[in-house]
Amino acid sequence: MGPLIIAGLTILGILLLLGLLASMYRKVPPNRALIVYGFGGPRVTKGGGLVVWPLIQSAQELSLELMSFDVVPQQDFYTVQGVAVTVEAVAQIKVKSDTESILTAAEQFLSKTTKEQNEILKLVMEGHLRGIIGQLTVEQIVKEPEMVADRMRANVADDMSKMGLEVISFTIKEIKDKNDYINNMGRPDTERIKRAAEIAAAEALRDTEIKRAEAMREAAIAKARAEQETVLAQSESLAKQAEAQRDLNLKKAAFEAEVKRAQAQADKAYDIEANIIQQKVVAEQVRVQQVERQEQVKVQEAEILRREKELIATVLKAAEIERQKQEALAAAQARKLEIEAEGQARAIRLSGEAEADVVRQKGLAEAEVILAKGRAEAEAMRIKAEAYKEYGQAAILDKLMPVLPELMRAAAEPLSRIDKVTILSQGQGAEVGVNKFMADVAKLVATAPTVLEGLTGISIQEMMKQLPGLESKVREIEAEVREAEPVPQTEPAPVAAAMEPEAEAEAEGKTKAEA
Repeated sequence: MGPLIIAGLTILGILLLLGLLASMYRKVPPNRALIVYGFGGPRVTKGGGLVVWPLIQSAQELSLELMSFDVVPQQDFYTVQGVAVTVEAVAQIKVKSDTESILTAAEQFLSKTTKEQNEILKLVMEGHLRGIIGQLTVEQIVKEPEMVADRMRANVADDMSKMGLEVISFTIKEIKDKNDYINNMGRPDTERIKRAAEIAAAEALRDTEIKRAEAMREAAIAKARAEQETVLAQSESLAKQAEAQRDLNLKKAAFEAEVKRAQAQADKAYDIEANIIQQKVVAEQVRVQQVERQEQVKVQEAEILRREKELIATVLKAAEIERQKQEALAAAQARKLEIEAEGQARAIRLSGEAEADVVRQKGLAEAEVILAKGRAEAEAMRIKAEAYKEYGQAAILDKLMPVLPELMRAAAEPLSRIDKVTILSQGQGAEVGVNKFMADVAKLVATAPTVLEGLTGISIQEMMKQLPGLESKVREIEAEVREAEPVPQTEPAPVAAAMEPEAEAEAEGKTKAEA
């Protein structure tokens, strides 16, 4: 045999030996235990491996995993009160990790299936649970499930340890009875709790309503305050608007017053101008009258010619005066329009000036008016004085002549109020009756020159002698007075010729009383 064959056989033998050794080596995961029994006695390993010699040794695996199963007894348990209850629980059991416990468990369950193991454990658990339930009341079982579980673990610990097991947990899943004891047991507490809940709900509702009422009250107060503040703000706004409107009205009134003052100044200026023009017209009229008087003196010898010339001069001068008057009025109107325009412009310009300036201007304007009026009146008085000085008694008579009709009218006024005059005539001629009454009236009219001479010291008869044509003027005035006097109604009454003296005296007294 060659060396290669020997080497090959050697290698093959080594490989066969290694394979044999590998087949003899048994390994297990951490959740399982390997139990080797036979030559050399039992050996245990978990999560490792051992060599199992063929023919002289054998090996089996034991699960170390947690076993969970339901404990559901087929029959009811009776409590210490004799109440039948059905208790369902869940148990978790496993093999202990020490070698002795593993060997003990292997002795008990190594040849059994998982189902058989669970059945054995259920019977053990049910037996211990029955004994514990028989020592407790329903209330304890229902209200203290942890106490039941602790007792259960304590009671089965020895039995489980003898089988190499330990109880990891025991939990009661359900407790029930066929007589509704459990349901009725909780009813008082339920009612109490329900009542307490209703009371709490009512109190909560009450508190809620109180809080709601307080919130509504606070909201109403806040709303009222807000409305009050709104009303105050509106009132302040209206007050400010009223103040602004008042200021505006005051400014408007001030502007209007300024315009009116300017207009019044313009009107016063116009009136002053018109008065000046009127005074010029009067002066012109006086001058014309002076010319007329002079012409009358020059042409006294030819009365008819003088009257004709006077009439012609009067007509011509009146036309000239009328023309000048119209021209003056037109100029015054134009001046008024110009003054009004200037016054409006001045009112706009002076609207912002101070009141003191307005008062000063007003005083100056009034002073100018008074000064102009005084000058005009002085000029008129001067012209009248010159006229009176030139014409003397004729001028005085010119003033007295318009007074005579008024004087005679005032003297005859009492006669005009006589409603009726009754005259008893006895046929004695002009000394009594109507003739007597008319004679008295004529005497009253004839006394006018005497009355005037007594009041003024001026004799109209002397003036009439000095001024031709004046006597006819006086007669015209007397005629006007007679025409103004009312003619009283007379009612003649027949009287007997043989009337006694007492009756005549009574008739005369009646006539005087009625007059």
